[in-house]
Amino acid sequence: MILLYNPQSSANKKPVIPMALLALGAVLESVYEYQIVDGNLVTDPVGSMSQMIRSKKVDILGVTVMGGQQLENAIPVCRALRILFPELTIVWGGYFPTQHYDVCLQSSYVDYVVRGHGEYPFIELITALRNGRDVITNPIEGVACREPVSCTVISSNVAQVPQTEELPWFPYHRIDMSRYLRKTYLGRRTLSHHSSYGCPFYCNFCAVVNMVNGRWKAQSAKRTADTVQHLVSQYGADSIEFFDNNFFVNERRTAEFSDRVAVLDINWWGEARIDTMMKYSDSTWQKMQKSGLKMVFLGAESGSDETLQRMNKGGKASIEKTLELAARMKTYGIIPEYSFVMGNPPEPKKDIEDTIRFIRKVKRVNPATEIIMYMYTPVPLSGELFDQAKASGFAFPETLEEWISPQWKDFAQRRSHNLPWIKDPLRRQVHNFERVLNAYYPTTTDTRLQGWMRKALQLAGSLGYHLNYYDYPLELKALQRLIHYQRPETSGF
Repeated sequence: MILLYNPQSSANKKPVIPMALLALGAVLESVYEYQIVDGNLVTDPVGSMSQMIRSKKVDILGVTVMGGQQLENAIPVCRALRILFPELTIVWGGYFPTQHYDVCLQSSYVDYVVRGHGEYPFIELITALRNGRDVITNPIEGVACREPVSCTVISSNVAQVPQTEELPWFPYHRIDMSRYLRKTYLGRRTLSHHSSYGCPFYCNFCAVVNMVNGRWKAQSAKRTADTVQHLVSQYGADSIEFFDNNFFVNERRTAEFSDRVAVLDINWWGEARIDTMMKYSDSTWQKMQKSGLKMVFLGAESGSDETLQRMNKGGKASIEKTLELAARMKTYGIIPEYSFVMGNPPEPKKDIEDTIRFIRKVKRVNPATEIIMYMYTPVPLSGELFDQAKASGFAFPETLEEWISPQWKDFAQRRSHNLPWIKDPLRRQVHNFERVLNAYYPTTTDTRLQGWMRKALQLAGSLGYHLNYYDYPLELKALQRLIHYQRPETSGF
């Protein structure tokens, strides 16, 4: 028996379909018996899984791990299960282990790491373990492990991106789908789907690059629409979040999908690139509008073309296109959700000031634009930004326990207070601007903000915003205790 564990992914245990584990389950379905445990839905994962391990004779535990909250949960859970069940084989996969497999395997409670997309490497690893195959002398692509005598970490290449159209449908019957329906700004019964893997671009601050190396594989428009139809008819979904790294790569696919779902009366959200969306025809934009597309998450990243070049944004990314797209989306009533990576080396102060000025320009062009700000946090990827970060004294933690220390907890959320090139005056400048901006332009993603709350926030933030003065917004700190307003909440994160 195999257990698949989805660690708690947010402080409030927001229930989001564990699609990484459903993808694994889809290829395991007809071969091996397995069960999914979602840490967002159980109060005592160690107790729950311990009972299953004993009663169902579980020999392999697969864990999907993102940095941040999931890592913080996965470490103590796996550590406790290793103590209780020394013979249990524990396999980690996902974004964090793909990038930091060596650190994971130095712990005593991770036996194998699947790097990259794990559907086929994981099932091959299970078969090898069950048949007694030595994966040291007969390695599996995408699998890293420790040599048992010297404890040397051995890794093969990152697993290839599978052909998503050929993968089996998610086995939704393996989870209680009713528990994943939730109210969002998109609708009252929102569910999620993953219709493509990867991204064809090489932005050097993005963890996806290490996972896919510029590959993008997508389900057909028909299959994607059929899945949405299934979620609507079987579970009553009225809105869909697409967690694809880049849903909109192929315009023809997007247009066909929009045509197919227009009759379903749903709302939907996805991620895209600005230069890609600027190439879309007016006809496709009209189809997306008719199909219920309400918001698109887009990496604007910076208010400086020079910084965009250093980020290796590629294509024809520019701040001019960012403004043009904001204006274009306004005509269709589709909200741009722009993310910005602040404080990039080598001149973080200039980068922050340029980007704050630019955000104000974006808001003049399209006031409905949602703004999400992150601090630049390196990923282990060769390039100018990472090299400059290392030159500033940056280094990743060398143990899993250090990764979940207070110093590093905010790092995965791109909110770190401990980056060598960002000291407190700069960090505080970004935080205060964000507080004023989100008061004057309250986010549409917070469904609690209605009527008088929105007006009170706008009034409180208006003076600082119009004066271009953000220091010491004490009145907003006080108001936040009453209204609890927040920055825009990205659907996929």
